[in-house]
Amino acid sequence: MTYRTMLAGATLAVTASVALAETPEFAANVPENVLTPDVVETDTLGTLEFFDGMPSPETVEKVFDNLDLIRATTAFLDGMKIASLRAMFQGYEEVGAKPNDIVITETLMDARSIWLTPNTTTIYIGSNVDISEGPVVIEVPAGLLGLLDDAAFEFVTDIGALGPDKGEGGKYLLIHNDDETEVPEGYFELRTKTNEHWLLLRRSPDADGGTEGPVAEIKAGLKIYSLADADNPPEETFINVSGVQYNTVHANNAEFFDEIHVALNNNPIGAFDPEIVGTFASIGLRKGEPFEPDEKMRGILDEAAAIANATARAITYASRDPGVYFYEDRQWNSPFQRQSYLFLEDGARILDDRTYFFYMATGITPAMTSPPVGTGSVYAMTARDANGEYLDGSKTYTVTLPAPVPAKNFWSFMLYSGQTRSILETDQKSGGIDSNREGIAANEDGSYTIWFGPDAPEGQEANWAQTVPGKSFNAMMRLYGPLEPWFDKSWKPGDFVPVE
Repeated sequence: MTYRTMLAGATLAVTASVALAETPEFAANVPENVLTPDVVETDTLGTLEFFDGMPSPETVEKVFDNLDLIRATTAFLDGMKIASLRAMFQGYEEVGAKPNDIVITETLMDARSIWLTPNTTTIYIGSNVDISEGPVVIEVPAGLLGLLDDAAFEFVTDIGALGPDKGEGGKYLLIHNDDETEVPEGYFELRTKTNEHWLLLRRSPDADGGTEGPVAEIKAGLKIYSLADADNPPEETFINVSGVQYNTVHANNAEFFDEIHVALNNNPIGAFDPEIVGTFASIGLRKGEPFEPDEKMRGILDEAAAIANATARAITYASRDPGVYFYEDRQWNSPFQRQSYLFLEDGARILDDRTYFFYMATGITPAMTSPPVGTGSVYAMTARDANGEYLDGSKTYTVTLPAPVPAKNFWSFMLYSGQTRSILETDQKSGGIDSNREGIAANEDGSYTIWFGPDAPEGQEANWAQTVPGKSFNAMMRLYGPLEPWFDKSWKPGDFVPVE
């Protein structure tokens, strides 16, 4: 006998019983919207069956499978920032860097290294600063600019001009929240809830583009060591990653969940928000326990990763939210349009902004949202041309920047792969173009027209950035030292205009 037959028989029996019984003395006036019918039709799960509100075994299986899918999809979207930083550390491990070692792009970056939206004009310095064995000192020389984020990809401090050292350098002491170690004088004290932390620092090359001098100064002054070794710090390990093929981007399939598992194990209880830890636990991801999903659960995780990855790409490249766009008549947009590095608006977390940022970019600091006029940098993204079509490396486009461009220092365009969100792989090391390029020419009125396409138009070689036929790309425009016309939006960059 099937459950449906049993259900029908039980329903008739209950109906007959109720018909013969007197109305209960304490009968409620139950609203229709409180009741669950015996048969419910849904678009997602099909037919759901109940005996007077009790779900059938088949219905129980359906809804739990669906709940696992929902939870796993949420784990991907909301846990992306954790996996993203863990992937960065795994990239460091891939090139031989241990915790508290320092990686550095001595001759800048190129497309051989897979990072989320880097540039090719800056010396990058990074480390996984790990305090699992006690407080750690970060000794920083003058002239660096950067940040420290924890393993939850949450902001800890700025370093350099916007940090406590005000660009003069100094010693930072990173110590866990519940560590009772006495902090000596002379340190900038940083309290934290995680073990792993991302130190990301930047230094500009010399005026002539040389990096040898700045790199020597970095190596002479930057150190990471245990507080216990403060009287006699060990020699620092630097690993040059310029031109090295390695990956720092999280997986977009079910391996994503394995990255989350490593992050949970590498950090203490309390490192991550209980809500997301609960979501992880609901699909079998728990600190200190094996993560061994069975065949059925692995299939659900595969499905969730596919759905969540597609969702993140839609949010990033095809946003339905007008709030991310800088102008009503332009394609340029940003997840920081609401001017909150916490992705808050009117007390609400804008989840799509957070997904957009952590899927596309890396490194979180308040300085990225709205730096003081004439300082720092601002960013605008687009994956579409003036007609709303995706940017296609087979086509040629122009972008015009009206005069004067509101950048105190310089401006740049970087081109990124629609697949990896890292530098577009071309024959140009720069992966884009900036206003410091030798030979770049302004128009007669002071504006700039930049060309993007697989081949340089004749006479425009210095104003051209290369794309690849058959490959999608997206662009990031950066203004270094942005001026008031950027902030009041009286200046508008042109869109990517297809050249027929």
